[in-house]
Amino acid sequence: MDIKDSRLLKFKGLLFLLLGILSGGMILAQVPDWKVLGLLMVCIWAFCRFYYFAFYVLEHYADPDFRYAGLGDLMKYLLRKKR
Repeated sequence: MDIKDSRLLKFKGLLFLLLGILSGGMILAQVPDWKVLGLLMVCIWAFCRFYYFAFYVLEHYADPDFRYAGLGDLMKYLLRKKR
């Protein structure tokens, strides 16, 4: 299902933000430590950079002709490309 309504897209984004804040807060509530906070921040940053790489860098620089809808399509494309 494609969401075209900008209000629903913004709401979905806010739900992702809330989910991230709640889950990170729950991790820190379980183990309140600066080291855990630092590792959690590095983990979040690395996944954000991977997302940017997967959905911007590969599409715009590695193979501008290929379009994919998600990580599943990307994995199929990369596996097919190796053969």
